[in-house]
Order: sequence, then C-alpha cells, then structure tokens
Amino acid sequence: MSTELMVILGLVLVILLYIVLTYNGFVTLKNRVKEAWSDIDVQLKRRYDLIPNLVETVKGYASHEKETFERVITARNVAMAANGVKEKGEAENVLSGTLKSLFALSENYPELKASTNFLELQRELTDTENKVQAARRFYNGNVKDFNIKLEVFPSNIIASIFGFKASEFFAIGDEEKETPKVSF
Repeated sequence: MSTELMVILGLVLVILLYIVLTYNGFVTLKNRVKEAWSDIDVQLKRRYDLIPNLVETVKGYASHEKETFERVITARNVAMAANGVKEKGEAENVLSGTLKSLFALSENYPELKASTNFLELQRELTDTENKVQAARRFYNGNVKDFNIKLEVFPSNIIASIFGFKASEFFAIGDEEKETPKVSF
C-alpha cells in the first residue's frame, strides 16, 4: 500500500471516529437531561401528593376560606397536567404563588400554626421545595452542557446532521426568586 493511501485511510478513520464519539457524546448528554427531568418529576409528584393533605388540614381550621382552597387545588391540577418544560415551569410558578397564600392564612389562625399536623406538612413541603430546587439546578446544568455542545464548532455540524435540538431550561419566575417569609 502506498503512503498516500494509508494517510487518506487514516484521515477517514480519524474523521469517522470523531463523528462516532461526538454522536455518542450527544446521546449521553441527551439522556442526562432526560434523567434530570425525571428527578424533577419525582419531586413535583411528591409535592402534588402533599398539597391535598395540607389543604384538608387548613380547611379544618379555616373552613370559610373556600376561594383560597379552590385556587390551590386548581393550580395543582393545572401543574400536574402541564406538558413540556416551559408550560410546567409556568404552572409551577402559579402553584407556588397559591401555596404562599395558603400559608399566609395560617397567620390568621393561631390554632392552625400550632397544629402538629400542619407543621409537619409545612416541613415536608419545604423539604420538597428544596429538593425541587436541587433537581432544577441539576437539570439546568445538564441542559447547559448539552446546549453548549450543540452550539460549538465542529460538534454543531454533527448535531445538525443527526437532528439534535436544544433543550429548554426549567426557569423560575421573579416572584419565586424571593425568599418566602414564614413566621411562627
């Protein structure tokens, strides 16, 4: 075999190896994004499961606050039915706002604030919120890595050939960036 042919075959082999490794890198990052979204889903489900118990507990002390309860339950149902990262983020922001109004009710009912059941549900919901935030950071970190690889040269060429698309960040609204005030 001639040297020129060996150089050409070597070059073709290097290019093919680069394409395969880049493609596999995209698949790995894409699956990490899916796994991270799954972590968010698990925490959100836990949150959704806590909300009816919290509403029932508050109803026992503040049964005439029907409008607040209905807003919380409606927001929960909308959030559960939301599809896609953007829609889910918007629905979660609305749900967070309605939960704040539910917790604000406890200020008017000292017996509720002293209820062990209410305090435990509030603690569990706070713990879940912290886990949602951690899962969101993990997800957004994976999305960032995936999207960067999609945009940098020359891997962007491979991404366009194989149809990889950018993932959306799971954003929070400005109202959720503020630390909620809870007093006892």
